Amino acid sequence: MAFSIVWSADGVLVIAIAAPPSRPEARTALRSAVRQAAAQWLSIDIDSISVESSPGQAPSLLLAGDTVGLSISHDEGLSLAAIHLHGKVGLDVMRVVQIPDWEIVARDYLGPSVAASLAACSAIERPLALAQAWTAREATLKYAGLQLAEWSDAIFDCRLQTLPVALPYVATLAC
Repeated sequence: MAFSIVWSADGVLVIAIAAPPSRPEARTALRSAVRQAAAQWLSIDIDSISVESSPGQAPSLLLAGDTVGLSISHDEGLSLAAIHLHGKVGLDVMRVVQIPDWEIVARDYLGPSVAASLAACSAIERPLALAQAWTAREATLKYAGLQLAEWSDAIFDCRLQTLPVALPYVATLAC
């Protein structure tokens, strides 16, 4: 599977693939690309790398028996994976689209401050701003090992990085 490097720094590698149409095919293709990318990045044998997963749990990456941070995200047409050699990682990608009930989504999942910021945006700017806020929230939750839940003001000690993906996508990395 062909992959491209989206971002790399400080023991973190983010790769992208053009996602196959079905979610199961995208999962299989991305896991293969993760193994290939890690082998090339670290100059190790691909047979010493595996992606492990269990239903309801985030996948993990085993490199020669050691577990390292891995986060995966899919949206129609694009799949991303982030590998972090030195700790936890969260990643999310989203296609920028018009969401009719954005006010409810923002209030329930992104919190009052983000909801107010989105309300202040023009209708043309709002879809991009919403996608940026959503991917930041999802990446942070994945970093913390939590599933999507309604808004809480819990603070997570992570750094957010907007990733350089082409529109109509937005992606955020949490380390």
